[in-house]
Formats: sequence, C-alpha cells, structure tokens
Amino acid sequence: MDKNQMLVAAIENGTVIDHIQAEKTYQVAKLLRLEKLSTQVTIGYNYKSEKLGRKGIIKVEDKFFTDEEISRLSVVAPNIVLNIIRDFEVVEKKTVLTPDELRGIVKCNNPKCITNNEPMQTLFHVTDKEHGTLKCHYCEKEQDIDKVELV
Repeated sequence: MDKNQMLVAAIENGTVIDHIQAEKTYQVAKLLRLEKLSTQVTIGYNYKSEKLGRKGIIKVEDKFFTDEEISRLSVVAPNIVLNIIRDFEVVEKKTVLTPDELRGIVKCNNPKCITNNEPMQTLFHVTDKEHGTLKCHYCEKEQDIDKVELV
C-alpha cells in the first residue's frame, strides 16, 4: 500500500464525496447537515488534485444520500463524485450533475416573485449548465447559480 495515498482511514459502509472544489468543502458539509449525524464523518481539505489543483474529500460512515440531497449538492458543487462503499469496496460511482430543474432548493432573488410572497415551492429551470444560469419558472428572473441562496 502506498503511504502517500492513504491519508484518511477507509470506511466499511457509506459514502465518500470526492472531487469537491476545495473552497466548497465546508459548504457541502453544511448543506448535507453532516453535523447532525451520529456516525463518523471525516472532512479532508486542500488535498492535491490533478483535475482541480486542490480538492476536498468527505467520508461519511453508514450514510447513503437521497436523490433530493444529491440535487441540493449539485447547486453548490456540480461535478463532484459520490463513491458508494460497501464492505470497504467502491460498489458504485455517481458524478453529481446539475439537473434541468431545481424544485424547492433555491430561493428566488426577486422580492416581488410570488414564491417570496405566497407559501409555495420554488421552481427554477437551468438554462445554461456550463455558466450556471437559472431562470425562475414564475417571474422569469435569471440568477447565477454561484450567487443563489438555498431554501
């Protein structure tokens, strides 16, 4: 075993979130409410990465994320990789991609939008995935995904 590779202890069952942009690591942890878990969570920050320069890694013991949690992740950290671990082996890899629609995840930044004045769920269409442009379904205001506020 290469000692340079084994920076963080392996987990038996759970999820390893990899290829997080370093500066988004703690935002991802907060978004997934990892502080509320009773299982072991390891957060690695500023690891060397050929693809990103610097990256974050989060290992979560005995936790497998729902599609809704993964959709929330796509807003703050698209293109991260979820490694599903069972019996110390990676059994599945999922790249988190931004979906075509974000329902009930992002707040509209237009104070006059109906979603800010009535008890209803927000709905955004992702109009440009490459540049991260969202458009509110109700008021049609465009927002930059990097500047959104989560619901």
